[in-house]
Amino acid sequence: MRKHMEEFQLNVKTPIIMESIFILIAVVMYLITSNTFFIFNFLYIGSAISIGLFFMARNNRYARNIILLAVGSYLFFYVGILGHENLSMSGFWYYLFLGVFEAAVVHFLVAKILGPLLFGRGWCGYACWTAMVLDLLPYKTPQNPRKNWGYIRYVLFAGILCCVVSLFVLKLSNLDLIIYYLFIAGNLAYYIVGFILAYKLKDNRAFCKYVCPITVFLKISSYFSFLRVKVDEDLCVDCGKCRKSCPMDVDMLDNSRKRENATECILCLNCIHSCSKDALKL
Repeated sequence: MRKHMEEFQLNVKTPIIMESIFILIAVVMYLITSNTFFIFNFLYIGSAISIGLFFMARNNRYARNIILLAVGSYLFFYVGILGHENLSMSGFWYYLFLGVFEAAVVHFLVAKILGPLLFGRGWCGYACWTAMVLDLLPYKTPQNPRKNWGYIRYVLFAGILCCVVSLFVLKLSNLDLIIYYLFIAGNLAYYIVGFILAYKLKDNRAFCKYVCPITVFLKISSYFSFLRVKVDEDLCVDCGKCRKSCPMDVDMLDNSRKRENATECILCLNCIHSCSKDALKL
């Protein structure tokens, strides 16, 4: 019984940490902005992720997909479509240049710039509204070798920045409406490209690996992530199951921050669940 309780406490440790982080973020954002929306927003997201992590620890195979749908659909439909908030990169640059510390600026700081120092690319694994759809496709793990197409994300990153800058230079009217339509059009393009790449390369996460411009931010801060999957070399038998199960081609058998595709880990925990020796821990 005591051993069982120790294992249970270890399993719930990560959800408790995650919930505490989002409670802290909610309080800090409320104190900074006096906007009660941030209390609801971050408590909802933190609770959805934490509850999902708890069930993931109980080996529920659909837990992460449910988290993605709960958080991703909330951000995309409620905050984005209904709330007319562009939470994509074009919205981030737009609000940043306006000097408005709301909407996409807060979202990017928490989920994609500063937050990854704590939870790495957890955004990609548990909150992305693009991934919530792509992860439902049949190619859960890569079927082909990784391509050297990473430069595409940097080209798109620069293109979006130039596009937003040009809107200000041209002094167009109704910028808020243009940015809103960019949010809809941009995400529609992401879904189309994501579907094509997934079926062409037989890899659900091909879009994340080669195209997504947000990874330009994520790769930097994720390198220093506090939450990381590590291997106990004394327990590992080098069977390779963890590598085969990883949708992002991360070498989980190397604890170094410089391991292959180190900043790509989305904390899906597939590697942990696939290890029969319990050699991998978060």
